[in-house]
Amino acid sequence: MNIDRINIYTRLRDHFIPSAVLDEIFRKEEDIVTLESAFSALIDDGMNEDDAAKKIAELVFKETGIDPDYGLEEE
Repeated sequence: MNIDRINIYTRLRDHFIPSAVLDEIFRKEEDIVTLESAFSALIDDGMNEDDAAKKIAELVFKETGIDPDYGLEEE
């Protein structure tokens, strides 16, 4: 297991991206490489990991057209 990928997955789950969406992203090597690059670029631009995950989560919600379900905080 790649600890960096687990960290990104967990942080994105913390921002309410459904596991089904993340599983689809993490299923394809090309998609996960793109995600890792975006996450790293945001970190390199001075964001902390939580802010980077929040920014990516916002983009995922915008692109997929789904709304975050903040009611499932204990999921």
